[in-house]
Amino acid sequence: MYYLTQSVHRNAQTRGNQIATINGDRERTWKEVKERVARFAGALKSIGVEEGDRVAILALNSDRYFEYYFSVPWAGACVVPLNVRWSPAENAYSLKDAGAKVLVVDDTFAKMVPALKAQGVPLDTVIFIGDGELPEGMLSYEKLISEHQPAEDAYRNNDDLAGIYYTGGTTGFPKGVMLTHSNIWSSAIALVSSIGLDEEARILHAAPMFHLADGAMTQGGMLAGSTHVFIPMFTPAATIKAIEEKKTSHALLVPVMIQMVINDPLVKEADLSALRFVLYGASPIAEAVLVQAMNTLSSAAFAQGYGQTELAPLATMLATKYHTTEGPFAGKLKSAGQAIPCVEIKIKDEEGKELPLGEIGEITVRGPNAMTGYWNKPEETAVSLRDGWVHTGDAGYMDEEGFVFLVDRVKDMIVSGGENVYSAEVENAVSNHPAVQQVVVIGIPSEEWGEQVHAEIILKEGMTATAADIIAKTKEYIANYKCPRSISFRTEPFPLSGAGKLLKRDVRKPYWEGKDRQIN
Repeated sequence: MYYLTQSVHRNAQTRGNQIATINGDRERTWKEVKERVARFAGALKSIGVEEGDRVAILALNSDRYFEYYFSVPWAGACVVPLNVRWSPAENAYSLKDAGAKVLVVDDTFAKMVPALKAQGVPLDTVIFIGDGELPEGMLSYEKLISEHQPAEDAYRNNDDLAGIYYTGGTTGFPKGVMLTHSNIWSSAIALVSSIGLDEEARILHAAPMFHLADGAMTQGGMLAGSTHVFIPMFTPAATIKAIEEKKTSHALLVPVMIQMVINDPLVKEADLSALRFVLYGASPIAEAVLVQAMNTLSSAAFAQGYGQTELAPLATMLATKYHTTEGPFAGKLKSAGQAIPCVEIKIKDEEGKELPLGEIGEITVRGPNAMTGYWNKPEETAVSLRDGWVHTGDAGYMDEEGFVFLVDRVKDMIVSGGENVYSAEVENAVSNHPAVQQVVVIGIPSEEWGEQVHAEIILKEGMTATAADIIAKTKEYIANYKCPRSISFRTEPFPLSGAGKLLKRDVRKPYWEGKDRQIN
């Protein structure tokens, strides 16, 4: 039986007086964490949360966010972590779609609650986990814990729904990935051995905790009995300080974060010798940046994880021994690695047939980590999940040793700074500007973000607009990071196939000439 609260019981039993969480100057033991998890679960049940209900959270990283991840299943409910970078409109859609009964917020996002209510979200119960003054109309997290008795663990397990994790959508609306306890557990157990997590490890939570990449570190660290260190959000300075002062040993960083850390002046003076492992992923990393990072953070081993939310989230791992430019293991730095334990990968053509080694097709993944589907979206589920295989939307090939190499995307998606951006979402938002007749959104190379969102626009006859006008209008509908970073206005029609289908690859082609792959 696989259940995510098992590690709370085990760690409290075997490491009860050891430090479990460090949040600034606040430290708690495993016994304290278990007590707080059980008490908050009791509070949730007392306010009407029932088996299978959805409890959402919109907050920056903290020890209380960590407790939420275990209190909710302890109460028999499902987590719904919301994207802290999304607009009120996007998060309002997700809350309404999930039918969340409760929303948990911190100091930063308490101010968004009125905007969410204005979008029609029926927020009857809002719980405040911040350190500031309790906002009017909200319940205090700490008071709920102090005033309620510990609840018995509901022992949600195996194929029970553990959470709904919202991602961008190909139709312009977010879609909720349904993950079970087994899905999340299988990725976590594979991670533990892959990156050397153990009871002595101190995991730095610098990447956003709503993201499943950090979620895998959370669950993997729980299985290993590791200590968890939190900073509210990533900044190079805060990350460097946490490694030095809190002696963190393991960190998950997306490539743009790594680049910012190694280029920060503080890194030259700081003692980062405690850092022994860096896991990176979410987007490919430039080989030159990776080599610089390995030289700068010389005490740390490096590994790359590739996957997506639909895979809870891991599919492949590029192990530490392949992070070298010489010797028998060299030549793999541009790959995404090999399948993690319990996972099978095939490269398939458009008809679903497996392709020979070296041929480019869609990367498909099958294993206990594969989602059960998209919440309330059976048609999109049928497209992405076929016969147990998750179709990733990434194009690539496999070599004779099972290493996967990404070369392009089948889905119309951009990865900017480690965040997925679906072109349809941006195109829908841009089209709200009254001067826009037609828009095509693509990803183009960016040294800072890997890829950046670029819009090619044809204006309506007789109308004018500037790039700034269009970007300002777009921000009313979608998160800032999804908005175009650059805009080109064109007068000639977009290229079409003989069947009248837009040839988006032809629009992208000039920007990617001279590159050995069509994505960064």
